[in-house]
Amino acid sequence: MVFSSLLFMFVYFAIVLAVYYIIPRKVKNLWLFVVSILFYGFGEPAYVFLMLFAITVNYITGLLFSKWQDKQKIKKVILVLNVIFNLGMLGFFKYTGFALGMFNKIPGLEIAVPEIALPIGISFYTFQTMSYIIDVYWGNCEVQKNYITFGTYVVLFPQLIAGPIVRYIDVEYQLQHRKETTELFAKGVKLFALGLAKKVLIANQMGLLWTQLKGDTESGIIGSWIGIIAFTLQIYFDFSGYSDMARGLGNFFGFEFVQNFEYPYVSQSITDFWRRWHISLSSWFKEYVYIPLGGNRKGKPRQVFNTMVVWMLTGLWHGASWNFVLWGVYFGVLLIIEKFLLKKILDRLPAFFRHVYALFFIIMGWVVFDFTEIGEMGTFIVRLFTGTYGIVSGDALSLVLSYLPVIIIGIGASLPVWKKLYFRTQDKTWSFVLQCVSVIAVLVLATASLVSSSYNPFLYFRF
Repeated sequence: MVFSSLLFMFVYFAIVLAVYYIIPRKVKNLWLFVVSILFYGFGEPAYVFLMLFAITVNYITGLLFSKWQDKQKIKKVILVLNVIFNLGMLGFFKYTGFALGMFNKIPGLEIAVPEIALPIGISFYTFQTMSYIIDVYWGNCEVQKNYITFGTYVVLFPQLIAGPIVRYIDVEYQLQHRKETTELFAKGVKLFALGLAKKVLIANQMGLLWTQLKGDTESGIIGSWIGIIAFTLQIYFDFSGYSDMARGLGNFFGFEFVQNFEYPYVSQSITDFWRRWHISLSSWFKEYVYIPLGGNRKGKPRQVFNTMVVWMLTGLWHGASWNFVLWGVYFGVLLIIEKFLLKKILDRLPAFFRHVYALFFIIMGWVVFDFTEIGEMGTFIVRLFTGTYGIVSGDALSLVLSYLPVIIIGIGASLPVWKKLYFRTQDKTWSFVLQCVSVIAVLVLATASLVSSSYNPFLYFRF
């Protein structure tokens, strides 16, 4: 079940929200825990027990820390065992086939590669439970002794499937002391409507365009560039749309989740881009990998090493495929080059040229990200820079023109201009009316689109 579906919006969520506001406060977490399990089980019934097992193991680990709080060596052993469990579970389901495929390249080896279905959201909820365990070990937060409260943190359906990655310390207080207010509810409505518009009205359309241009080997240079630009817009509005809907849904229940995107396509460097894109993942790797490895405190060679480790892991986190490893290395190298070679040069360039530089390498990064077959990736890159098939084919031009209004809207919506105009509105009454009209329009248009189209994937569900 996805947020941008009629079943979710008009049946599941309507019932969940209505009951939530009727029941006593002492059972609100229990209600959220139960309905979140049902939400997950709707798409992954076989793996509900796996997730409950992971919750139980991490819950018990927290209790063991509490029991042995004065025994640092014992706590360290428990931490290591827990990390092995969490990464082992993630590794088994996500990387077994990838690893065995690599071993099978050794002459003489023919290991049967089992087909293991990837549990939806396992990368997200594994990182969340690990953040809890590590922060408890470091003393950044208290042990959660209530199983339902801890379980609610892990399985809370707004952010369960595709994030944002919510650290326990960010919602520790909210889990037990949150307050539902009309202001927060109204914010939730606006955020959910914004995310729904991004996903259904822009991302889905750009996905359809990219699918057709990607497979058209004779689309020409312009057709190929428009295609990858369409994917650039699709992945942003798809993921940021989901994050906005997740944050909006959290607001309905009194939660405030971290912002996951901050207009990444206005970036003027790759460093700036990764401060704005998938912020919760970047923060996770910084707090739990980069800084513990030594960060930038142990000299330049170690900083380079730490950066490459983080980015190879970031690539692997996205999927068990060489293109994701290459994608991680690609951005790791770019960030190192910016840090040690390009920073002074970029600082002297006009903003326009810095922006063009950043967008070029961001878009090329999305080529690496989307093509799982290296050969196909290379062929597409050749299409971007050679005129083998001309400037643009007639079919590609006709297709691009049919999607041109959505492309223009998508580019405009990826910029903070509308936000600046909105906050300059002084008349609160007019602002309120404008928001109400916008929300209603989005709901009507999105519903109509969902009724008439079967194309409604979420790209990050596969991670």
